[in-house]
Amino acid sequence: MSPQDYAAAHADRFNTKLFDLVRIPSVSTTPELAGEVKRAGQWLVDEMKRIGFPTAELIATAGHPIVYGEWLTAGADRPTVLIYGHYDVQPADREADGWATDPFEPVVKDGVLYARGSTDDKGPVVAHLNAIESLVNTDGLPVNIKVIFEGEEEVSSLHLGQFVAEYKDRLSADACLISDTSIYSAEQPSIVYALRGLAYMEIHVQGPATDLHSGGFGGTVHNPAQALAEIITKLHNPDGAVSVPGFYDDVRPLGKDERDELAKTPWTQEDWSRATGLTTPWGEPDYSLRERVSARPTLEVNGMLSGFTGTGAKTVLPAKAMAKISCRLVADQEPRDIYEKVKAYVAQITPPTVTSDVRLLHVGDPALTERDSTAMQAAIDAYTQAWGRRPVFMREGGSIPIVSDFQRELGLPVILMGFGLSTDGAHGPDEHFRLDLYHKGTQAIIAFHQAFAERSRT
Repeated sequence: MSPQDYAAAHADRFNTKLFDLVRIPSVSTTPELAGEVKRAGQWLVDEMKRIGFPTAELIATAGHPIVYGEWLTAGADRPTVLIYGHYDVQPADREADGWATDPFEPVVKDGVLYARGSTDDKGPVVAHLNAIESLVNTDGLPVNIKVIFEGEEEVSSLHLGQFVAEYKDRLSADACLISDTSIYSAEQPSIVYALRGLAYMEIHVQGPATDLHSGGFGGTVHNPAQALAEIITKLHNPDGAVSVPGFYDDVRPLGKDERDELAKTPWTQEDWSRATGLTTPWGEPDYSLRERVSARPTLEVNGMLSGFTGTGAKTVLPAKAMAKISCRLVADQEPRDIYEKVKAYVAQITPPTVTSDVRLLHVGDPALTERDSTAMQAAIDAYTQAWGRRPVFMREGGSIPIVSDFQRELGLPVILMGFGLSTDGAHGPDEHFRLDLYHKGTQAIIAFHQAFAERSRT
């Protein structure tokens, strides 16, 4: 029996395993559920031991524990794959969030599993274990395996970066495999090869020492809310490009072959309008909608606060104003460098009638994996075998901070092999995962390990 046949024969049992895991409300953001997060981690350790992992342990951190496992019997001459996933989930409440069913009681309708964590990220995590079980019980593992499943991804992986740096030697591998992404469509698989980074900051504008009566001081004091608005309007050029000096200095240009590849997954204006409820796009006119949201850096206002915002009227002239700003960054841009450039520009354009301060809150490095690496070619082979068609390459507009940590600390090519869809409702009500894609994902992971072992021989 082949590993693929084994997985197909055990599909019902693999479903039951996933159902058992999603029943555990491992919500990492809720302190009262810390015990449930640990229980989910222990469930994975127990399952790994049942499969036969020689090493499977729950490692304590200052927050939620990390699941770590090793299976290194393929031999020193075989490549090693580091698998990453997360077992924590977002909060979910049936009444408050509008779920049709209990979010922690799995329900299958028309071949689709509805449950919190089904697609993000418990389904892919269990698929990886299914693939390993299928290989072990048939042909044997063609590669060495190391596994990290964390319990804090939904709270910004607070302690994983420290863990990776501390256990650098133990985590050494030839490639890292992550399935916490989606594919273009159920029929067309895709590989995300680039993620944007992040520089998140606040702009604070200070005017008078305290709030003032607008009748007594209006017309003589430069309103901080207005001054902040004036600053914000100068952060972009009329064509939508960011006007901060040096903002684009380190942006890697898109070559023709890359633009042609991204054009294979178009985001039409019709689709964009359906998603946004708007009729006219905005932004850099020389780039497609797909390129703007994935391959170009951006600067966005995420929120503003000033003055009186309660019910009714209060004729106040506010003392201060604040805006939250995020910059999504692409390969070769450095978040702290962008912060310094934004800070310097804001200081330059701040009116002399007020003072300003720009404060850095969070950073995340962009990540890019070369498309011609051995591991990437193995991923192409795997999708082609499991789906019956070659995957297309995509860039992702969001961030997965641990990807850049793995690249920086371990020097690994990181392969993002997702199996769910962007419409699966991750983080929202009625999160779901198509079971046929869950099983195709298992088949693709099996094929990846086989192809990576074979390609590494040549």
